[in-house]
Amino acid sequence: MKTMILMASILCLSMSFAACSDDNSPVITDKNLNETTTFFSSTEPNNYTTYYKPYVGYVGDPMPFFDPVSKEFRILYLQDDRDGNSTIYHPIHELATTDVANYISFREAIPCGTAVEDDPAIGTGSTVYDEATKTYYTFYTGHKATEPREVILLATSKDCKTWTKDRSFRLSAPIEAGYDKNEFRDPYVFYDATAQCYRMLVSALKNGDGYIIEFTSTNLHDWDLKPEPFFNNIWGRFYECPDVFQMGSYWYMVYSSQGTKNEPAVVQYFYAQTLEELKGIAVENGQFPTFVPHEGWLDGVSFYAGKTAGDDTNRYLWGWCPTREGQKTTGTKNWAGALVAHRLIQNGDGTLSLDVPQAISAKYSQSVTLTEKTKVGDVTVSTSSYTLKANSFVRFARLRNRNKITMTATIPEENEAVFGLSFVDCSDKAEKARIFIEDKYNFLKLKEVEVNEKTGEWNDAGAITERAITPATDNVYHIEVYTEESVCIVYINGRYAFTNRIYDLAKNPWAIFCTEGEVTVSDIKLSTY
Repeated sequence: MKTMILMASILCLSMSFAACSDDNSPVITDKNLNETTTFFSSTEPNNYTTYYKPYVGYVGDPMPFFDPVSKEFRILYLQDDRDGNSTIYHPIHELATTDVANYISFREAIPCGTAVEDDPAIGTGSTVYDEATKTYYTFYTGHKATEPREVILLATSKDCKTWTKDRSFRLSAPIEAGYDKNEFRDPYVFYDATAQCYRMLVSALKNGDGYIIEFTSTNLHDWDLKPEPFFNNIWGRFYECPDVFQMGSYWYMVYSSQGTKNEPAVVQYFYAQTLEELKGIAVENGQFPTFVPHEGWLDGVSFYAGKTAGDDTNRYLWGWCPTREGQKTTGTKNWAGALVAHRLIQNGDGTLSLDVPQAISAKYSQSVTLTEKTKVGDVTVSTSSYTLKANSFVRFARLRNRNKITMTATIPEENEAVFGLSFVDCSDKAEKARIFIEDKYNFLKLKEVEVNEKTGEWNDAGAITERAITPATDNVYHIEVYTEESVCIVYINGRYAFTNRIYDLAKNPWAIFCTEGEVTVSDIKLSTY
């Protein structure tokens, strides 16, 4: 027995450190791997912590709210088990967090019904707390194969942990007003103090057009349809996961546009100075209101079903970053993935920006030494900066499982540039996953491109994901990157968030690059937790 134990110990030391060392350390399969820049195939973990993913399954549409009793953020979400069950799926699970960087799971909160009930499958909803009755109300979507396929249902709780379905409550689509009985979902309920009533917004369909319709109630049980929809358009898109809130002196509606055959599914917003003005906004003639920049996009196309919740200090936006088919960065997006949160920033003109939650930034506190590995092309090095010109890059040593990268990029006043960060940037693998910061073209893009190791020349490939930005007026870009395994979020100037899924990012080299113009990258810092 002692001999067997000794042999096992020797094997553990001579094989991968992964079995015997901290998870943050690169997996060592031979003693020289840390000194190499060749490709290493990372293994996706079963669970995530900062960008939460349960040990089994994935996070679907989040339904966050701030609990006035416990003073916590509660995030109910649709649990996607991917178990092949096409009838009974998406029970609601529940999380709690006080800092948006660490989560406690309460597991299943609201189970699916049986195949003959209204909710064998569950869709998005929302939660409110009624102070008068000391009761939590969660309104959610019941979905089934037979008609009407979708109805609004209710579960209640006294402690926000144990939920009971109220089978006496059932709200169906108002077919007498012309709405489709099968497309009626995603109830969002909030209290309007001015009107002294609760308002419920529901995503609906009428004559092939997407609407958000409105009901009102004074008791959370009896709901009256308002004659005019809350929001309508002529684009033919379906608007999911509506969320309305007041922030400062403005009212906002955040929603997820389901997209069309030619347009992506994204999270967008409108805003106005009053709730009535917000309700009066309509998209007509295919034109998005010009007062909302970049058509109201709040992230890229790898962030969906975003909904918000706020305490007395901050408001956050939660959505999910999808996994991709075959665990390939270029693979087709799956439904559900990891939970991602951004901090909402209100600008002076009422527009919204996104930044990293402060607790996430503080969590990545362990400094990591930045080790340069390779320079290609026209690169000038000073004490704390690199100046790169077209078709140049600087490669650094392998990343950890969880990484924070910060840097400042400055463009000469007379120039426009295209530059960025490259991941899975391996010397024996032409394909790199590059985040392009296109100061010249007003975009952030993720592309998988082939790069010549000797010349730095690269082939232009179509973007996997992208979003529009406004170039920095002072030519300075403050960049923060947060990664956990294959989830990668880039923040630019505390204004833009760009969420992506980049497989094999962990434990492989990374780089900075320039493809057009010139850029000086300074104060590069790397940390983990």
